[in-house]
Amino acid sequence: MEEQQPKTGKFALNYGLLLGVVSVVFGVMLYSQKLHYETSAPVMVVSVILTAVAIFLGVNAFKKANGGYLKIGEALKVAVGIALVSAIISLLFQYVLTNFIEPDFMDKAMEIAKPKAFEQNPSLTEEQWEKGVEMQKNLAWMRYPIGLIISCVIGLVLGLITGLILKKEKPAY
Repeated sequence: MEEQQPKTGKFALNYGLLLGVVSVVFGVMLYSQKLHYETSAPVMVVSVILTAVAIFLGVNAFKKANGGYLKIGEALKVAVGIALVSAIISLLFQYVLTNFIEPDFMDKAMEIAKPKAFEQNPSLTEEQWEKGVEMQKNLAWMRYPIGLIISCVIGLVLGLITGLILKKEKPAY
């Protein structure tokens, strides 16, 4: 009789939900400190570290449940699943934040970005700035599918690294 192999989806869902909740808590923390308008390197680094830890823990838990064995393909499934589930939760929070909690989010973010844009590009005119702002407002919805894609790519890379570190094939005999 063959052993029942654990399902990658279960681990992806559980650890994805965990990472999603942690990401929302991190987002609320940034919001409470008024740091949610700018995308800074330290915030990105913390986000990637949180994702890497969740993926490592999820893949390692799958490996333990699978009798200590792990194929790279299984690691990739768990990792991308974790990244996808957490991205959906994070993007839902972002949507609620920018459309209901703080509907003028885009205006405030542009107001903060304006001095930096003019400093970096002195030839920029006010008219060009306004056109750019209008275009960004019209394409704001694009951040959601792009966020999902980027999250899945990051999950793929981190899953590959984790899979290479933790892989252990079942013996052929």
